[in-house]
Amino acid sequence: MSNDIVLTLFIIAVGLSFAAAGTHLYQAVWRERAALRFDGRNYLATLGHLMMSFLCGPYIMLQLGWQQEPDDTISIGSALLSSFIAFGWSFIVGLLLLGSYMAALGH
Repeated sequence: MSNDIVLTLFIIAVGLSFAAAGTHLYQAVWRERAALRFDGRNYLATLGHLMMSFLCGPYIMLQLGWQQEPDDTISIGSALLSSFIAFGWSFIVGLLLLGSYMAALGH
């Protein structure tokens, strides 16, 4: 049972690491803030924003939960909800990445 928990945490770590690296790479290359969005000038740009939102979404979601309220405080409910969603989402992203990696290797 402990091996299953360690594997789950590893998958979450891979997904969250990829999301963070992808978010910072996106912001460095396109010089705009990464956000969860689906708008675009054309169909290809819309698909690119959707893919970026899906792959980088866990990290963006974590940052949304740590935004300050108007009275310079952080809402604990917002932080907990965003972290719960982000870690679940990063499990899906990590599973997708590790599954693609294993399929490419043929294991």
